[in-house]
Amino acid sequence: MKVNVEIDMTPDEFRKAMGLPDVQPLQEELMRRIQEQMEAGVEGYDALSLLKPFVSQSFDSVNTYQKMMMDLMSSYGKSS
Repeated sequence: MKVNVEIDMTPDEFRKAMGLPDVQPLQEELMRRIQEQMEAGVEGYDALSLLKPFVSQSFDSVNTYQKMMMDLMSSYGKSS
């Protein structure tokens, strides 16, 4: 027996259904800071250093989540 379930939802609806946080304000703030530094002509700025205050505590969980998603995608379609 084969059952297919198709769910039609927007990315925002999916994020809410999965309980993921809304990171749009964070992204907007980071882009604003990066743009300010680029416009100021700061040499040697590191965009990753701008992320550290926001996500330094959760890098491990982000890496774990990414690994889990990659494992799920790589096992998709393989028979058990």
